[in-house]
Amino acid sequence: MAIAAPHPLDLPRQHLFWLLHLGGWGAYFSQGYLAAIAHGKPSGYWVVPLTAAVTGATVTLGLRFLLRTFWGLSPRRLLAVMVLPILASSAIMDMVTREVLVEFCETCKPANHMAFVAYSLGYIYVVLAWVGMYLGIKYYRQLQNETQRALAARSMAHQAQLKMLRYQLNPHFLFNTLNAISTLILDRDNATANRMVQGLSAFLRHSLDNDPMQRVTLRQELDALTLYLDIEKIRFAERLRIETGIDEDCWRALLPSLLLQPLVENAIKYAVAKQVAGGLLRIEAEREGAQLILRVIDDGPGCNSLEGDTLPPGKGVGLRNTRERLNVLYGEAGGFSVRNRERGIEVTLRLPYETSQTFGD
Repeated sequence: MAIAAPHPLDLPRQHLFWLLHLGGWGAYFSQGYLAAIAHGKPSGYWVVPLTAAVTGATVTLGLRFLLRTFWGLSPRRLLAVMVLPILASSAIMDMVTREVLVEFCETCKPANHMAFVAYSLGYIYVVLAWVGMYLGIKYYRQLQNETQRALAARSMAHQAQLKMLRYQLNPHFLFNTLNAISTLILDRDNATANRMVQGLSAFLRHSLDNDPMQRVTLRQELDALTLYLDIEKIRFAERLRIETGIDEDCWRALLPSLLLQPLVENAIKYAVAKQVAGGLLRIEAEREGAQLILRVIDDGPGCNSLEGDTLPPGKGVGLRNTRERLNVLYGEAGGFSVRNRERGIEVTLRLPYETSQTFGD
């Protein structure tokens, strides 16, 4: 893939200055030389525009030094400070250039002080053009740097928020799992306790080792979810029943890592654990055009205080976590809804359907 050339104003500061400075004065000399040819000046007249260009390039370096020195001043004070140096630069350009010019034009020599003052302002437009361009580029780069810093700060805050949401493991899960392990040890069921410890270790290692900013395929997401469900199956045994319905083209779809785990944990907590007979947990995935639709469904008692998509206060931390992650990552392109079914609750996630091929990997 071809690499785009950098914008001239994105070059390193020193390189940019010398490129524009020497290039600009070189263009000024060329324009003066061509004008001399067009007006039939003598063959050696090229020395006049060359002198003007070299003198202008030199005096504006002094202006640059002053502008950098007083850059911290307000625009009004900076302008007041620079008035005399700009006038002096124009006078110097005229004085040096006129010494060469009088060799080709005897009448071009100032006859009196008023004529000298008038002539000294002849290059003011050139100097002002240089100062205007310098200020414009410097202000542009300053604004660009401030914008980049603001974007970097926003990106860091964005990532910090995602990491916080991603690492917000439900303490009830750890508490219940450790409690179950303790009970198994007291009952001397060491084999089952060991399996649960290994399962917990594998799940925590996966959840903490994975980059929370990284996206995974749905297949990888369900593999990670299996680590969590294996622990819960030890706790609930036959009381926990699991079904999946995944469309074939959804397996390679990308989504934030461990997006479904809080939803599954919420369903187990409120739909399976609260029923003596346990419950059914179903995970579905389908593609609707440019969207990936994910559903987590249970057959529990539902939630009487659920009003539309509004979650009851103090409950559904995992649901709120997931909704916030989708909002931060996808904004308007993502969607989250939860509703009561005839029996149980259905949580639906909508996010852009993307695969690794989408990004040219």
